[in-house]
Amino acid sequence: MATKRKSRGGYMISVVAEMYEVHPQTLRLYEREGLLRPSRSDGNTRLYTDEDLERLEFILNLARDLGVNIAGIAIVLQMRERMEEMNRQMQGFVDYVRTEMLARMQAQQNPTAGLVPLKRVPITPAVKKTRDKTRGKREDLASSGKPSVTGSVDLS
Repeated sequence: MATKRKSRGGYMISVVAEMYEVHPQTLRLYEREGLLRPSRSDGNTRLYTDEDLERLEFILNLARDLGVNIAGIAIVLQMRERMEEMNRQMQGFVDYVRTEMLARMQAQQNPTAGLVPLKRVPITPAVKKTRDKTRGKREDLASSGKPSVTGSVDLS
């Protein structure tokens, strides 16, 4: 069903009734049954928003095309609202899990970000004293930076 809508503002009951080819009493009945909740102007005139019109289209689809009565429409609308709320909660849970997973993956990639900070003590190589057989003197290999000579004897 093609409808003409304004981008913002409210529609009076007579305009909505004409747009959707329903009697204004039908719209009042839907309001009385809690299916529609139009806002009110200062003069207590019903004003239907774009969201109200979308809901009315859904209600009319259930009533006209599917033959659902008012009690059934109320149940369908309640279930629809519950499903939307559950969907919002599930999306919030998925967002939470995604955030936690990303945080844990980053923590695994950065091992220094633990709960207890560790102080790392630099390890210095042990000083080995060897005797060079050819010269007969002791040489400090750690300070000289030279590798140990083959055939040297460890005196420690």
